[in-house]
Amino acid sequence: MPLSEQQQQLIERQLGRPPRGIVAVAHQTASGLPVVLQMRSLVDEQPFPTLYWLSSKDLYREISRIETAGWVKAMEAELARDADLRARYRRDHEAYVARRWALMDAGDRARIEALGFARLFDEYGIGGIRQWDKVRCLHMHYAHYLCDGNLIGERMEAEFGLSQLALTI
Repeated sequence: MPLSEQQQQLIERQLGRPPRGIVAVAHQTASGLPVVLQMRSLVDEQPFPTLYWLSSKDLYREISRIETAGWVKAMEAELARDADLRARYRRDHEAYVARRWALMDAGDRARIEALGFARLFDEYGIGGIRQWDKVRCLHMHYAHYLCDGNLIGERMEAEFGLSQLALTI
């Protein structure tokens, strides 16, 4: 379903610029405020492996604070120590890749294959990362969590209660 004019305006305010490459609002508040955007995989003939983009400024600020506090390194250390956790994290990346292919526009898929980018879409996991034992961009992990669920987002929610934030834009 195409974005409504109101959604377009809200997203532009959230991003601070006109939106590009949006397929749909993938997650929103009960009042209709966009929180996560589903993105196209090909934007201006360039690969864009990010399936879910966090658009909420309030969540963005809070997650940036969490990243600055060193939470990424703490999670990476925990993943390095715990093989079961690492295996679950890998499954999250695999699920993300499969979901991205499943939701991809057929025309974009054909063009991605013609341009020789298909391998990238098999290798890039959540947050566009190739090293699936590392953590990158908590914003994208949380966006994925809100849409499809994942380990990192689940842990963020449990530790920081991000879903309890009052989102204004």
